Amino acid sequence: MDRMSSIELAINNEKSEMHYYLEQAKRSSNPVAKLLFETLAADESEHMKRIRVLHEKLTSAGSWPEDLPIEVAGTDIIGQISNLMNKKDTSSEHDNDDLEALRKAAEGEEQGAKFYADLAEACTNPQEKKFFQFLSGIEREHLLSIKDSLFYLEDPEGWLEEKSHAGLDGA
Repeated sequence: MDRMSSIELAINNEKSEMHYYLEQAKRSSNPVAKLLFETLAADESEHMKRIRVLHEKLTSAGSWPEDLPIEVAGTDIIGQISNLMNKKDTSSEHDNDDLEALRKAAEGEEQGAKFYADLAEACTNPQEKKFFQFLSGIEREHLLSIKDSLFYLEDPEGWLEEKSHAGLDGA
């Protein structure tokens, strides 16, 4: 796959994920799942914008730009979800559709992380390699957030026990 095709595929991938997350946010009545889907959709939108800028620079210049910053707007998915989870018991409000949507999202993020890692591996330009490694890392971060949310929705007591880091002595 050539560079332009891989960039275009990445844009389409981010767009598809964003639309999926927006649909799931509208459908879900669970505040944790809804917040996660909304946050993931915003992140995917940011990724898509960043990749589009890269695509435009590649199209106009014909080469990898030296000045493209390798960063996206920061989000704190795990912190946001943790704050919401600690405020009230939201675990009983989810339905199986939330769980299935999160499992499907986890599969998509895992595939996205691998896709970007494979692109990075195939790159010879250091900036290009770094860009795709960065995107792969972001997709892995999303995957971990989704898995954490699934854990909470499936076992809120276990999640709270693990996150509170309480010792057996009560300390």
